[in-house]
Amino acid sequence: MRLNSPQINLITKACLKASRSLIRDFGEIENLQVLAKGPGDFVTSADKRTEKILIEELQKAHPEYGIVTEETGVINKSNIENRWIIDPIDGTMNFLNGVPQFAISIGYEEKGEIKCGVIFNPIMNEMFIAEKGNGAYLNNSRIRVSNKKKIKDSLLVTGGPKGASKIKDKIYSEYINVSNNVSNIRKFGSAALDMAYVACGRFDGYWQRELNYWDIAAGLIIVKEAGGFADFFEEDVNLPLKKNILATNSNIHKELSELINQKTY
Repeated sequence: MRLNSPQINLITKACLKASRSLIRDFGEIENLQVLAKGPGDFVTSADKRTEKILIEELQKAHPEYGIVTEETGVINKSNIENRWIIDPIDGTMNFLNGVPQFAISIGYEEKGEIKCGVIFNPIMNEMFIAEKGNGAYLNNSRIRVSNKKKIKDSLLVTGGPKGASKIKDKIYSEYINVSNNVSNIRKFGSAALDMAYVACGRFDGYWQRELNYWDIAAGLIIVKEAGGFADFFEEDVNLPLKKNILATNSNIHKELSELINQKTY
């Protein structure tokens, strides 16, 4: 079954259009590494340019919808019933260093619930799509989470603390506790793709603290529609756009949640 609702069609069209300039920008990264100024400003421009294209395409159909974005902030703040949640480049450090592990991520939220979403890696040409009640897909092929039953046999992925994090010790301690109970943990650098990879069975589980809502909005529906669990833990009601995420194949969800919640710090 191919997903072709108006929202999905609109999101995929926006992603494909924005990806054309993003692919060109990515091709310039290697040349920019030798410049004295460095590629940082270029990446910021690529982020903003990609976001601008996405916003323009989405607003053509629904100019009244709210939009939550990484670069611009919140557009149409009064509309909290219908919102697009946009991350133009999730995995900017990978992008900055010429690593093709980044994605455009767009979720559509209705009355506080993500109804559909798209995560698109333009370099690998992998588009993950899901819609509530209609399943999850990778390039139009149905995807499902893995069937691993025990956390000790699982392959997990996480992101670790950001440079400015004030809870680094807590995050490192948590990592050590989880790593002592599983076979392998990876760190790939893109929250959106980490969740997409859980959805298609490449990883069995994912957890990370101190994320932004736009990092994982689309991934929430993709994981759930692929048969997995995705939820938040230790939420701060004063920071609604900051999230701590746990996403798994559902079989190991309880075990991973317990490991994360163990007070080892």
